[in-house]
Amino acid sequence: MPAFSLEPSQTARCAELRALAADRLRPLAEKGEPGRVNRPLVAELGRLGLLERLFTSGALDLCLMRESLAHACTEAETALALQGLGAHPVHAHGTPAQRDRWLPAVGEGSAVAAFALSEPGAGSDAAALGLRAEGEGYGGSSPAGPSADPSRTAGPVAESDGSSRWRLTGEKCWISNAPEADFYTVFARTTPGAGARGVTAFLVPADRPGLTGTALDMLSPHPIGALAFDAVPVSADDVLGEVDRGFRVAMGTLNLFRPSVGAFAVGMAQAALDATLVHTSRRDAFGGKLRDLQSVAHTVAEMALRTDAARLMVYAAATAYDEGAPDVPKRAAMAKLLATETAQYVVDTAVQLHGARALQRGHLLEHLYREVRAPRIYEGASEVQRGIIAKELYADLEVS
Repeated sequence: MPAFSLEPSQTARCAELRALAADRLRPLAEKGEPGRVNRPLVAELGRLGLLERLFTSGALDLCLMRESLAHACTEAETALALQGLGAHPVHAHGTPAQRDRWLPAVGEGSAVAAFALSEPGAGSDAAALGLRAEGEGYGGSSPAGPSADPSRTAGPVAESDGSSRWRLTGEKCWISNAPEADFYTVFARTTPGAGARGVTAFLVPADRPGLTGTALDMLSPHPIGALAFDAVPVSADDVLGEVDRGFRVAMGTLNLFRPSVGAFAVGMAQAALDATLVHTSRRDAFGGKLRDLQSVAHTVAEMALRTDAARLMVYAAATAYDEGAPDVPKRAAMAKLLATETAQYVVDTAVQLHGARALQRGHLLEHLYREVRAPRIYEGASEVQRGIIAKELYADLEVS
């Protein structure tokens, strides 16, 4: 581990997590079926107390957990991260009843969570969501927005029992843990034409009538699916945060988890680098070891340099989040961008130095090569991160 002012207890905890991942989690991961939720693995994460830490730890601790698990077992890392991503909006914005109902089950690993933001036509452009939350009583039209007829009451119609109700209609796509999750944090449009200001976050249990899903066959080994909403009923009791303020829920969650996506990437990069050091030290080639070739030695040095640089930026972004710094969106975007692009380079270079053996099914690098591609897309593609960084930089210029 690098210096970066980590406490000895943090360094020791990282070593312990790597050992746990190798000894207790990897065997469970290897028994899982690709593309399916591995519930025994999730339950073991709960028994080890790791899932509860999602709600009691800061951003830096989350990064240390994800990096350490990724180094030895990417499946365990992803299972933990998806629980956190799907349940964090409940933890941060849920009512006491919502928290009491779901967070203990998430923490013990008996309930699987999912974060449902992306849609077939609204992936990187999250403000362009098309899933509609239509207020009952309007004959199928959406609730009135800020510019609607003032004779109508904005928002959903109150039912006789005093609860407000909507019907969710539309699709979600590329949703991790779908369609097997037990509940979804769902973002839907409650005010048409309002962009990011007209989105509401809902907690939707998987057994709601009208909610169906299908699994998607993806390159990544973890479960990803599509969801269809056919007039799925939700009420005011299902709202996370405030009506029409769901975009804040989404961005707040992503600002926390984007640096930790970078930590996941750093863990994979370090695993690839470690494997490369061993391989180039042992492999005979051209009358010596591979490490004796200057081109190889310089390449390995570059891999190490980029990995450590990415790690430091991830830790800095997480520390900024924990300290409540004003530039968290920029730092989080920088950390995710640099770390995921770095991991792609390091893993690809490790494959090149290993040769054909690294492409054989079951090889560590073959596994990492499949895993490393998706983080450059999800939770905001690299191009989106560059846009966020530029926007924040120009905003700082205008303020000054």
